[in-house]
Amino acid sequence: MRQGGSGAGQEFSGYTAVAVFLHWLMVALLTAQYALGWTMPEIHRGTQPETLINLHLSVGALILFVLLCRLLWRLTHPAPPPPAGLPGWQNLISALVHWLLYALLVIVPVLGWMNASARGWTVTLFSAVPLPSLVADGSPLGRSSGDVHVALSYVLLAAAGLHVVAALYHRFLLRDDVMRRMLPGK
Repeated sequence: MRQGGSGAGQEFSGYTAVAVFLHWLMVALLTAQYALGWTMPEIHRGTQPETLINLHLSVGALILFVLLCRLLWRLTHPAPPPPAGLPGWQNLISALVHWLLYALLVIVPVLGWMNASARGWTVTLFSAVPLPSLVADGSPLGRSSGDVHVALSYVLLAAAGLHVVAALYHRFLLRDDVMRRMLPGK
């Protein structure tokens, strides 16, 4: 989507309104998910899901759904080209971090869902839509997926943090349009 100039007389190329909406919706969901993850009770053998755990599972399922929508949108509406003049290494690192984020946004919720399935818990989307079990109750693979889920959630947090730091670097140090391309109402 072409927008007005960047102030330097250059043409500004930003993401579509749908892409911007899905990006910020994902930010809100991830913020809620980490808050839930840090405030819900410890999960041990025999723990039964209660409100916070069920909400955490629902938000995880919603993250997967929004990510699927986002990837479908991205396939049919490619990202705008990077601003002219960015060094190749920045473009490469940006692409790698974005694809790492996409991969983790699939892997982390699926591992949590597998762990819930192995515990015999029914994962539902906000108590309305039951989702199928990904592994059998008691599955060793499902049980071990919980620890990997937690470890990769910190990798996801670090990758998201790197993404934010890079956006702020472009906004406040380089003063270019990289961050502005994803801001609502630009």
